[in-house]
Amino acid sequence: MVYKIRIILDTKDDIFRDVEIKDKQNLWNLHLGIKSAFSLLGEDLSLFNILDQDGTVTKTVPLEDMSDDGDGEIMSDVYINEAFEKVGDKIHFQYGFLDLWEFFCELVEIIDEKPAVNYPITVFRFGNMPLKAPSKSGGKKGTKNAAIPLLDDDFENFDDNFTSGTFADEDEGFDDEEEDDFNDDFFEEEDADEI
Repeated sequence: MVYKIRIILDTKDDIFRDVEIKDKQNLWNLHLGIKSAFSLLGEDLSLFNILDQDGTVTKTVPLEDMSDDGDGEIMSDVYINEAFEKVGDKIHFQYGFLDLWEFFCELVEIIDEKPAVNYPITVFRFGNMPLKAPSKSGGKKGTKNAAIPLLDDDFENFDDNFTSGTFADEDEGFDDEEEDDFNDDFFEEEDADEI
């Protein structure tokens, strides 16, 4: 069987692609299909969040194993028919780190496999892909997503923590005079002897 999955870019504009993939392929294949459908360049890290009916994340499946013991489940371990059990099931896909692209994937139809088709394949495109990942901060267009957004409240006590003054107190006991036996020409003399 072939699963038709609608992949929607998380942005205010309507930008989505329909990708068909075989039920016995895995999330790694879908990852490649999404990269191809949206012309995502590079080899950035990515992950799928499998969601329940309420939109709560039930399982996170990364591209590479990030667990301490090396036994974590990765994309190539999870088949499409495990991630999408029925029409209407959704998963969340994240691509990149500094420029984070986010997508929502929904199983819209299960159809018969067509002969001589190399799956996954993009069967429908709507909307133009932006040059940069859409910002989630509501800031200026084209600004990068911050891993942890800083708020004005974070700087509220900044002046209280750092009082104005001089560094004179810190310099007490520090001698600016060079030591008598210090020779900063040591390496130059050594190099001259070798020539």
